[in-house]
Amino acid sequence: MCGIFGLISKTGPADADQVGRLTDLVAHRGPDGRGVRVSGNVGLGHRRLAIIDLSDQGAQPMRYGRYPIWITYNGEIYNYLELRSELETLGCVFETASDTEVLLAAYLCWGDKCLERFNGMWSFAIHDERDNTLFCARDRFGVKPFYYVNTAAEFAFGSEIRQLLPLIGRPIADDDLVSDFLVCGLTDHTSRTFFRGIEKLPPGHLMRVDVATGQLEIERYYSLVPSAANASGDDVARSVRDLLDDATKLRLRSDVRVGTCLSGGLDSSSVATLAARRHALNSNEAFFAITAVSQQASNNETKYAAEIASKSQLNWLRTEPTYDEFASTAETLLDVQEEPFAGPSIMMQYEVMRTARENGVIVLLDGQGGDETLLGYHRYYAAWLLEHLRHDGIRGFWAAFAEAMKAGMSFRRLIMYLFGASSAGIRETAYRWRYGFLNRPRLPEALRRFAHHTRDALAMQILEITESNLPALLRFEDKNSMRFGIETRLPFLDYRFVEFALSLPVRVKLKRGWTKWPLRAAMQDDLPATISWRKDKIGFAAPDQLWLSRHSPVMYAKVMNSRLLARYVDMKALKRRFHRLDLGMRWRLYCLALWGECFRIEAS
Repeated sequence: MCGIFGLISKTGPADADQVGRLTDLVAHRGPDGRGVRVSGNVGLGHRRLAIIDLSDQGAQPMRYGRYPIWITYNGEIYNYLELRSELETLGCVFETASDTEVLLAAYLCWGDKCLERFNGMWSFAIHDERDNTLFCARDRFGVKPFYYVNTAAEFAFGSEIRQLLPLIGRPIADDDLVSDFLVCGLTDHTSRTFFRGIEKLPPGHLMRVDVATGQLEIERYYSLVPSAANASGDDVARSVRDLLDDATKLRLRSDVRVGTCLSGGLDSSSVATLAARRHALNSNEAFFAITAVSQQASNNETKYAAEIASKSQLNWLRTEPTYDEFASTAETLLDVQEEPFAGPSIMMQYEVMRTARENGVIVLLDGQGGDETLLGYHRYYAAWLLEHLRHDGIRGFWAAFAEAMKAGMSFRRLIMYLFGASSAGIRETAYRWRYGFLNRPRLPEALRRFAHHTRDALAMQILEITESNLPALLRFEDKNSMRFGIETRLPFLDYRFVEFALSLPVRVKLKRGWTKWPLRAAMQDDLPATISWRKDKIGFAAPDQLWLSRHSPVMYAKVMNSRLLARYVDMKALKRRFHRLDLGMRWRLYCLALWGECFRIEAS
């Protein structure tokens, strides 16, 4: 896990000093080592966070044997030991114990097909001097970032946007993304960024760059499709547990201390329980778990986390951010994230990462992805109810409706998901009425597609995993963790688990009114019933009501003085309405104003 940078100059030799400077802008991602290599017009840079093979032999940029192929790589190939054994039977010889060398050997033997064999997360570039190309790839779900620019003078890529800003001149806001964010908080739903001219290699895609001409080609190598699994009944729960357990086992491979995030919810509790059990087989040290404690009673999950910590005998660490800490950290969070975000809850995650580093925990497992893969969100009830209507008629529909209410859903919310959420027109009208001070209060295209698919659970899942939900969560996690040199690993996003989960019918994933039924059934013997059959869900939620209400005067002043916001908002109308707006909108306005100030953004 590291920070990477690369540059192809189109006007002459690459500048080694420039490559080094832009690589070092992400020194926080790799505090354990630094490497720069320049060959002709190509420069590769690397900041190392040593996780596997802590020796100097694992340093990058790395070359494989005598072959003229060099890599700068951020990520982990969890099944590298199995791949190494397979490659050795093909004649490959290894000089290090690193997964990086295995990745290079796999590329040498299988070309771009090596990507199909990896189980992990990655963002890398290989300078293949044999044909003078740069081969770049990003993992299936985009856990690791890959930003790039392509100008008349150079092509460059990096782990963070800040590395590319010096190459684009004055930073200009992308009007469409700003508008989407202001209307509903949507981010990370396209390959564009909030900075015009800086883009992202999409998840599951590879890129080839001709070093001589700078021309690039982007190609999809992975499409999210359900597996061909055909489990039913008790086999579903057993398969879910086996897959999650194996995914967790692979993600415990490390030469440094590993722990886990623990919110107290079903997903993080499942990962913590399985990981602690696996960890105990090879270590006498208690497994670390870290919880962010909310000061707001309505979203404080500490009692649930305490149950897991006790049951699994965890070394349980807690952090409880205060309002004053939030107020003093807001601008830092914006700098860390580089782009706006829809609420202050990510500070809770940020503090978890800080606590991990302070206690020598360098790798953290997390439950991210469980909701997207197993229908953890209430918006899936509409598709589930209509599935019952199609197969069981009106009686089956009302029976399912009653089950949902027993499982904790209200009549009003079920009706809302059935009718309101499926109409893009209704939703856009509501935004126009609520936020009339916005110059462009239109519904983002991604949400129009989402509304169209609300009655098709599989289509909704694919949209959430690839576009409307998970990409933003992965960005938050990557930036928060890597600011402290922490590697986070996500068992629920093992591609085998994701594909199996998508293969399950909606009536299995959401059963008898219970969201994520297969996981609840799979873990009911391992978790307290108060968690495995818990009706509410919170996660690492900040005390938004407390913090933002108190912070409102600060937000108001910042918003009213923002030159950037004046492009997107009728400031006179906003001034009259600001204190009557919902807290979510007040935060979005404030966050955008902070972003414009922090990065000196100009409106187009």
